[in-house]
Amino acid sequence: MLRITDARTGEPAEIRRALTRVHAHVPGDDPSALRVLLVADVLARALELGGSAVLFVADPPAALRQRADDLGIRPSEPSGTRGGRQVLHVTGSGETAATATATATATGIEVEVGALTGAGETAVAGTALRLALLSHPRRTPVTLDATTLTEAADTLDHWRKSVAAWATQPSKPVPEPVRQALRDAWEDDLDVRAMLDVLRGVEGARDIPDGARFETYAYADRLLGLELTREIGATP
Repeated sequence: MLRITDARTGEPAEIRRALTRVHAHVPGDDPSALRVLLVADVLARALELGGSAVLFVADPPAALRQRADDLGIRPSEPSGTRGGRQVLHVTGSGETAATATATATATGIEVEVGALTGAGETAVAGTALRLALLSHPRRTPVTLDATTLTEAADTLDHWRKSVAAWATQPSKPVPEPVRQALRDAWEDDLDVRAMLDVLRGVEGARDIPDGARFETYAYADRLLGLELTREIGATP
């Protein structure tokens, strides 16, 4: 079961399987607001993988919505949309009290996201920026530079080419210990960085056939949203 630290209490909260409203609070269009949307998107993916239906709610400014599209962040419903047996409020760092006042309710769980600076022209970074941000714990403030984004882009290129090559081999199921390690990571306060470590281990493991590597990366990408299978069919 997914466990998320509630910023209101500092304690982990178990998120039961139910129709869930994920409400991303993005009053501005700066890089930190983009990171809030990204975390909300990944949170929604994790809930769906756990069998919950999700209502994704946000009112991003037009410029922010365009950058969100570049990162593969799902479209949202207007913030006035109702529904959901439980509510997760995804907010920027320090916005918990303001959010509670704005929503006129003390119900729900606050999911805090650290600030983002130094992202530059995020619209051109696409999934490289997505990977760079997912490589950090969600509550940790992040400062990005061109070198970091270049490294993320190189990693994506390498993984996509590897996945395309593995896809040419007979398919094998995701090894159960690997599947459990991935699930344990995202269910532990949405620890995506630990998921990425699992993928790196799978790539270098001698006892995992290529067909299972492919299925593992494709499975993990349902949450990561990095388009890891994009190069299938594009390589000789």
